Amino acid sequence: MLEVKQVSKLYENSRGVHNIDFSMQRGEIVGFLGPNGAGKTTTMRMITGYLNPTHGQIWVDGHSMAESPKKARRKIGYLPETPPLYPEMTVQSYLRFIANLRDVPAREQKLAVSEAISKLGLQGREKQIIRSLSKGYKQRVGLAQAILHKPDLLVLDEPTSGLDPKQIIEIRQLIHELGENHTVLLSTHILPEINAICNRVLIINQGRVVLDERPEHLGRTMGETFEVSLEVKGPRERILTELRSLPSVGEVKEVDTAAANETPPAQAAPALEAESATDEAASPALAVAPTPTESVKLLVTSADRAEDIREALFFRLAGAGYPILEMKRESLSLEDIFLKLTTDEPAEPELVPSEEVDTDA
Repeated sequence: MLEVKQVSKLYENSRGVHNIDFSMQRGEIVGFLGPNGAGKTTTMRMITGYLNPTHGQIWVDGHSMAESPKKARRKIGYLPETPPLYPEMTVQSYLRFIANLRDVPAREQKLAVSEAISKLGLQGREKQIIRSLSKGYKQRVGLAQAILHKPDLLVLDEPTSGLDPKQIIEIRQLIHELGENHTVLLSTHILPEINAICNRVLIINQGRVVLDERPEHLGRTMGETFEVSLEVKGPRERILTELRSLPSVGEVKEVDTAAANETPPAQAAPALEAESATDEAASPALAVAPTPTESVKLLVTSADRAEDIREALFFRLAGAGYPILEMKRESLSLEDIFLKLTTDEPAEPELVPSEEVDTDA
């Protein structure tokens, strides 16, 4: 659906975007991430035809943006960070105006506007002046104008910026639904949105693509060691012995949770300190030594960085008679990966001509 091949944008003898190269297939929702000034908005403006690349080629559904820009643009729906709305118009009149601009045939305009209003939940607000709408509904109108001509590719720049939590959830759901019939390139600074609705992540830093991967494969791409947190019921030393004897296990660390539960020495009850050894022996209920029925929490690392050791852990501990109360794979979060890829070097500001303003906000 979208091919971006070796695209660069040169600003005042410096490259704002460096040989960007990626493609998108039909039905994908791709999260486009990067710090301020990384080149996200410049890239999206080139994809949508608002800027011409200095070098490289962009194809939308087989149409070259350089050679057939009109055909390519007809395939695209674009929502900038600030929706391109006319506040003095009503929702319905604005969408009809956009339908004319998008060359929607006159006989189809009424149906197209009605479908966009229905899909974006704008029923009952058709006659309302856009100025009077809440920010959340203005975003809905912005999305409605982007899908009005039924484009194959949607390019969305910070669609949930400035919304309240309820509105964010609603817009995310709308984008997820739109992804069923459209290819979506979504730029955002809200990383949970990527996990919530995207099936691929593209990270750009200092004008270059530094990561292009599916969310579930991010840890493997970053060379992450396979690590599992465990809670196992049974005697501590025996459990440690069993796990450390497994060839596939590299390291076993005990997670110290006892310290948070222990009574500090200064707060120990004086009456207990005064009791004699005979009294203690006569009161076994006061003993605090671990028993075989207690559980131990551990962090277990694979000997081979990428090997999944969960099955081996399960069978070894089950065979020894020690039930696993909890098992969870530990992995780098998207936030960790983003910071690792974008903070190794200080980002250089993207140079923009005076007539163009790149608002990677």
